[in-house]
Amino acid sequence: MAADSFFPTWRARDATAETTDVMPDERLPAGQTILLGFQHVVAMFGATALMPILMGFDPNLAIFFSGIGTLLFFVATGGRVPSYLGSSAAFVGVVIAATGYAGSGPNPNIAIALGGIVAAGLLYSIVGAVIGLVGYAWVERVMPPVVTGAVVAAIGLNLAPIATRILSGSAFDTWFGLLTVVIVSVITIYAPGLARRLPILIGAALAYGLYLLLANGLGLAKPIDFSAVMAAPWIGTPHFVTPVFDGTAIALIAPVFVVLIAENLGHIKAIGAMTSRNLDPYISRAFLGDGIATMLSGSLGGTGVTTYAENMGVMAMTRIYSTLVFVVAGLTAILFGLCPKFGALILTLPVPVIGGLSVVVFGLIAATAGRIWVENRVDFASARNLLTVGIAVVLGAGDLTLKFGSFAFGGIGTATFGAILIYHLLGLTKLGTVPGKIGDARA
Repeated sequence: MAADSFFPTWRARDATAETTDVMPDERLPAGQTILLGFQHVVAMFGATALMPILMGFDPNLAIFFSGIGTLLFFVATGGRVPSYLGSSAAFVGVVIAATGYAGSGPNPNIAIALGGIVAAGLLYSIVGAVIGLVGYAWVERVMPPVVTGAVVAAIGLNLAPIATRILSGSAFDTWFGLLTVVIVSVITIYAPGLARRLPILIGAALAYGLYLLLANGLGLAKPIDFSAVMAAPWIGTPHFVTPVFDGTAIALIAPVFVVLIAENLGHIKAIGAMTSRNLDPYISRAFLGDGIATMLSGSLGGTGVTTYAENMGVMAMTRIYSTLVFVVAGLTAILFGLCPKFGALILTLPVPVIGGLSVVVFGLIAATAGRIWVENRVDFASARNLLTVGIAVVLGAGDLTLKFGSFAFGGIGTATFGAILIYHLLGLTKLGTVPGKIGDARA
């Protein structure tokens, strides 16, 4: 591709070469690209719909803006960083605190929450612009591979309890969820040709069909209720909401931009490791894309958005990183946002199926950390590195929340800043260079 071109020239790939990676600047045939894009929509749908429900937002509007945000991110990064932007869980606690949301139905104070979300997106965008002006080298010094790997591992493990809670509703849920894990795993390893590239989509469809047979057909579990699908219209106009800028709400919500930065940086490093490409030159544009998408979403009634770990897990499984897949995913999400009936249909995915898919995807996110460390030859004979990773992983997996007044810092944020602080504090003084000594500051 031309060195000065904004977008890459996507090279066509042999559709039969299913055992090799498909890079961001490569493309598969249109039919395969559409299926793969839909698979990413399936992967993000549960969390992107769940987060707004927890805050009293309109889930269809959140899905709509996740599609818009994904396309904005694609343009901002010049189609070189494969990512999907979905509803961020980092906003849930602070939005509930700022609005006094009771926990069910529409949030009557959504407007002041939107003001805080817009402010968070603005601060996020400013950081991206600063990186664009002064360069990204300082980011690498602040968060070297040992730290970014720890953050990625913490993200995957922080999500793990969500998957296990989903599977713990009943004995049937647990066993059926584990069966879903087996189905997806078998497809990933043994399925022929294109099917091996679509383990989440095909696995979800097979598990859905089997659950429908066992529950609706044989009465062995809670049946799938299609009444909401039948009642939902085919086309629905989004209900936009105008933000209100309240100082107290902004003070509570805006600092979440720091967590979004940590998530995005960790994802960029992880995707770079998966593709064996240096994506650091796109950090500024990735932050700007995510920040602007969050501002736009918050300006019209949607949730704050972030690059999605769930979709990173799908990429790790399929080894397909073509950014054109995410154009399809973004457009599909926009259509879902405008079609309540399709959204209602996806929401009928049985709980144990969602749980099983989550186990696979979240596990692959955590495992990607190992690839970051191996690719960058992180030395685990160094006590500095061991402590950085060990402490960050426990803080993230345990979801330790730190509170500063009315602002709560969740497990991912705590793990991120814990890893940064520990790594650099242990590098201030070298007490020795023998592996295993606390002062060993080798990277």
